[in-house]
Amino acid sequence: MNRNADPIRVTILGKEYQVTCPPDERADLYASANLLDERMRAVRDGGRVVGAERIAVMVALNLAHELLVCGRSLERFDTRTQDRLQALANSVEKSLQETARDGTNGP
Repeated sequence: MNRNADPIRVTILGKEYQVTCPPDERADLYASANLLDERMRAVRDGGRVVGAERIAVMVALNLAHELLVCGRSLERFDTRTQDRLQALANSVEKSLQETARDGTNGP
């Protein structure tokens, strides 16, 4: 454990929790706690789920689903980016070969 990690308090769905966190990660922890609190309040206020534990599980499932969807999108983006970079590199290589063959310095 990091010696600089001090306990801080966050409130989620009206209940206070003490969490040990390094100073450089506090902003993210507060943002995460606020997001969780907002999501849990939305589920609770929707009236279809009762009990903090069940609300937490529903929110966790929703967040896990969002994480999976984002991960898949990122994988598709990475693949497309690699394909586009390869096509660009091939185009540059082709142009360089044509320039060398023609003995010109460009267009």
